[in-house]
Amino acid sequence: MLFLVLLWLVLPMPIPSEAANDPPKPHIIFILADDLGFNDVGFHGSAQIPTPNIDALAYSGIILNRYYVAPICTPSRSALMTGKYPIHTGMQHTVLYAAEPRGLPLKEKILPQYLNDLGYTSHISGKWHLGHWKLEYTPLFRGFSSHVGFWSGHHDYNDHTAVEKNLWGLDMRNGTDVAYNLHGQYTTDVITKHSVSVIANHDAAKGPLFLYVAHAAGHSGNPYNPLPVPDDDVMKLDHILHYKRRRYAAMVAKMDESVGVIVDQLRKSNMLENSIIIFSSDNGGPAQGFNLNFASNYPLRGVKNTLWEGGVRAAGLVWSPLLEKRQRVVDETMHISDWLPTLIEAAGGIPALANANLSQSLDGMSIWQTLVHAYPSPRKTVLHNIDDIWGSAALTVGDWKMIQGTNYNGRWDGWYGPGGERDPHLYDWNLVLKSSSGKAMTGLKMLPSRADQQRLRETATVTCQGQSTQGTSCVATAFSAPCLFHVRDDPCEQFNLAEQYPKVLDLLMAELQHINSTAVPPSNQPDDPRASPMYFNYTWTNFGDYYGNIKGAVLGDISSKF
Repeated sequence: MLFLVLLWLVLPMPIPSEAANDPPKPHIIFILADDLGFNDVGFHGSAQIPTPNIDALAYSGIILNRYYVAPICTPSRSALMTGKYPIHTGMQHTVLYAAEPRGLPLKEKILPQYLNDLGYTSHISGKWHLGHWKLEYTPLFRGFSSHVGFWSGHHDYNDHTAVEKNLWGLDMRNGTDVAYNLHGQYTTDVITKHSVSVIANHDAAKGPLFLYVAHAAGHSGNPYNPLPVPDDDVMKLDHILHYKRRRYAAMVAKMDESVGVIVDQLRKSNMLENSIIIFSSDNGGPAQGFNLNFASNYPLRGVKNTLWEGGVRAAGLVWSPLLEKRQRVVDETMHISDWLPTLIEAAGGIPALANANLSQSLDGMSIWQTLVHAYPSPRKTVLHNIDDIWGSAALTVGDWKMIQGTNYNGRWDGWYGPGGERDPHLYDWNLVLKSSSGKAMTGLKMLPSRADQQRLRETATVTCQGQSTQGTSCVATAFSAPCLFHVRDDPCEQFNLAEQYPKVLDLLMAELQHINSTAVPPSNQPDDPRASPMYFNYTWTNFGDYYGNIKGAVLGDISSKF
């Protein structure tokens, strides 16, 4: 007996597993809109496009009021997936075209791979746009377990073909297979259906879910049908007089319905109470006919693919019961590259990042504590982009923003409508309450009162000064001096203060030059004629895997290259 007592004292006591005592990791649902304007959601003050499901999440969670993204699709998606500025992955110049032999570098570990290491199962529904010239660049080879959607930057929402530079081909996939069977099914519905299926079939007992919902809406389709949406949905919005704006609005409203369906499925699957839901646009909206589209960034300056606030300041929100300080508008600065370290911390993975010294190689910063506890954001500087090919760059430090050069020779550097109806009396608050998201929030007792919703909406509505005794107008050209704005007081970038504050401008220019010294060259490549869909039964495909099999010389005299 004495021997057993001594043995009990000598042997180490079993220590319960830390994982067994930890709360379950949260499910992460990241919903990315395409080309959504800052003024195209109700929670920013517009009463024109009904977005009650998105608004219900915004009012019940956190509205990100100084949330920045890259100015266009591919750079934003690369920053989201890598936690790095596009200048550090070679993705900083324009978009990735379907015939380019390149993609997001394979050496980059991306968000689903990090989360998978923490026990997650990752799925994507919708748009990829980070490279498909070889299969190894596509979603199933980069951490996702399933993908229903398209590889390129856009397509028609009904026939699922993509027109690029006089080339035409089908672009809809189920995994790596061409999804011919989805022909005629509206893309937003396809994305929603796969998202719901993933949630419904997920076994939460085996681990958490990461679902990346990358909508096509509201990106324009092909030139022959640039704003594809069912007529019944267009007719519901006859209060919008401009017909093309009305069609765009119907596309956005369909996406809002999708958000509600996804939230409701999370509720049905008993996953909502342990979920983080992020809603974000990938860039500013293409307004007034830009890219055959009619988004609105009112009252912000500029459009998609410009470095003005209208091009890089996005509609964004985060919702979760894990947030201790909810029902608020956050004016702390955030960049889309921050989501990777933020979500890794939310999933309990920051120690692993620190041990690998990985955080030192990221441009993104975790703002999880800012979101959960309302602590100050660690982010003070945002590089909006540096494009040495086009000669444009923009940087924000604190409340100061400098912008140098321009895109499109200044043709899209103004302020564009439609402003949308901003009369608060015309906003239908009952739609928020009756929406699927609103009902789910009510069930969780998380939907704020009507008075608090009104307060949040008013706080998140950006207005312009109109007049100022300081500053001059800024006409940015490739050869003009940089412009300087105090964006907290002048979010509409009306008053150039470069002459009044030359030392501030000098400091921002020095910081910009320092950051640019760390850039890698843009990875853009000329379109490869061997990518033509005509060689692959008129489908866009992983053409680089078939180089040895392509015969003929249809696109010019290129037989010598095969």
